[in-house]
Amino acid sequence: MAIDGVKIIDSDTAHDVYGGFMDMYDGGEDLSVIETTFPLENEEYSGDALDYELYVTACGLALWETGLMDGNKLAFIRSVIDKGAFIKAWDPDGPDGKARQKELDRYWKKISQPNAKVRARKKYRKVTRFYFQPYDLLAFQLDNGCYLVALCAEIFQQRGVCEYMLVPTTYYSETMPTVADLHSCHLLGRTIESFYDTATTKKMQPNIERIWQHLGGNPKCFFGLSKYGLLHRDVAICRSRLVKIGTLPVVEGLNDTAIRSTLNGFDSLRKRFCDAVISQREGTSQMHQSWPVNVVCNIE
Repeated sequence: MAIDGVKIIDSDTAHDVYGGFMDMYDGGEDLSVIETTFPLENEEYSGDALDYELYVTACGLALWETGLMDGNKLAFIRSVIDKGAFIKAWDPDGPDGKARQKELDRYWKKISQPNAKVRARKKYRKVTRFYFQPYDLLAFQLDNGCYLVALCAEIFQQRGVCEYMLVPTTYYSETMPTVADLHSCHLLGRTIESFYDTATTKKMQPNIERIWQHLGGNPKCFFGLSKYGLLHRDVAICRSRLVKIGTLPVVEGLNDTAIRSTLNGFDSLRKRFCDAVISQREGTSQMHQSWPVNVVCNIE
């Protein structure tokens, strides 16, 4: 749970709940369905007082902006705020604690008044014609003549932004690769610690056993790939330099994201992927782990 500051939407929890709520709202979902999906009194977060305050205040803001606030909800939000979990965690007498209190005072003043201008649902443009498809293998060349290969793991669209989520492979050669060449390579990703029991972890991530078996049977983890987002408009410019050499489907359940980053055009793609692959080959990477393609992907 990362917390970047004292504002209401300044933590992973707050971003997740507020963003998820508004995505459903803008998508035209019925209000009752949204409230069921993001209940103000959510037991999932109640085990940690700080996380609960972050959840409730973010959810409260979304409810107020969409005209769903009422007296009972206000009373519950007030009861959570009065426990002071955030302020206690960030030093009540220090500058951060005082700054949070001012933020909460402004927040309460805002949501305790009727919303005279309910937020309209936003309509975002969606891309429907793609340059590449999920599981395409895309080769590109560096200035030194060597080729790297990216796997397009998914196409991600949210709030008008379309990104091709590219995963580095460890292929690095002066020869244009074939799909067969990739079968002996690795994909970059990493494990994520699981605090659930084995059965629950397996239910939450289908086929995670493939990762466990590769690790020697240790089931204390989830798995995700390292994904770099290249914007649709950037792909439009550089697509002629990305050569599709075939496809490589990821095993169902293993296409989660462990590391997410954003690229700024083709030059950024080449540098970031080259740095990631070289550091992995040299054993100096502290961010990525490498995973055999035949573990993560379906190879016929």
